[in-house]
Amino acid sequence: MTHEQDPEVLSGHSWIVTLAEVENVTDAAAMLGTTQPTLSRRLATLESALGASLFDRPGRRLRLNDAGRIYVDAARRADFTMAVARARIAEMHGGDDELRLGFLHSFGPWLVPHLLGHVRRSHPHARFQLVQDAAETICRLVREGDLDVGIVSPKPRVEEGLQWRSLIQQPIALAVPEDHPLASRGEVTLRDAAEETFVTMPARYGMRRVLDEACAEAGFRPRLGTECQELGTVRGLVEAGLGVALLPREQRRSGADGVRLVTLCDPALTREIGIVRAADRVLPAVARSLADAEAPPLPFGQ
Repeated sequence: MTHEQDPEVLSGHSWIVTLAEVENVTDAAAMLGTTQPTLSRRLATLESALGASLFDRPGRRLRLNDAGRIYVDAARRADFTMAVARARIAEMHGGDDELRLGFLHSFGPWLVPHLLGHVRRSHPHARFQLVQDAAETICRLVREGDLDVGIVSPKPRVEEGLQWRSLIQQPIALAVPEDHPLASRGEVTLRDAAEETFVTMPARYGMRRVLDEACAEAGFRPRLGTECQELGTVRGLVEAGLGVALLPREQRRSGADGVRLVTLCDPALTREIGIVRAADRVLPAVARSLADAEAPPLPFGQ
């Protein structure tokens, strides 16, 4: 069946919302998987039925007029209402057992297995698609609908389109080589490390934001050395003597690894771990089970 013959291509209201956002019939048709003539005829039919034009047409662009804004706002609400209805009906009949979850790499060894175990107990046939990336990327994928939920830290600065639920306040320590002068201290202030070189993560990662904000509050700008994308690698680089780092307490290895995690005071640092979901999207039952789960006890490394 061709797109010209396929009634599902332009069913519902999503096509008019797409057209309003793209503002070009040809581009919108490509996104919808149909043809420009088909979409143009669909728009003409709708405008004829309403007895009003929905768009102004400067050149090849489309611009919503007052009538168009009224209609498209109603279309968005109608689509959301239908999504709620479909989710509720799906839940009545077992629902969609697939969960698309994004999370930071450091949550893989302890937090994610606990939460997925909780989900599996209530949804024994659940299937999981897992994505590990930076907090900024995870939030974007959740906002755009490519993931159902994400586990990130710290709380996103920009919450537009997202809902946030806090799970854990995780202590942050200063990681130093075991032969470092600060390693023998019971606790230190962050200013005690002001002259040190820091091993850290790139700017779009949550722990880099924790470092930058904590150092700013302590009154200095950190001297940055090596950057990498894994907290386990950060710890290894500290062990090799390339600098010091801020690490969450769960970052540990079996046996001694030549790194000491020294307690920070003034300020006592934590990173807030939480769950993000799209504010305007109804979650299937399996994703909602994870979004409502309780966090496990924190593991503490030395």
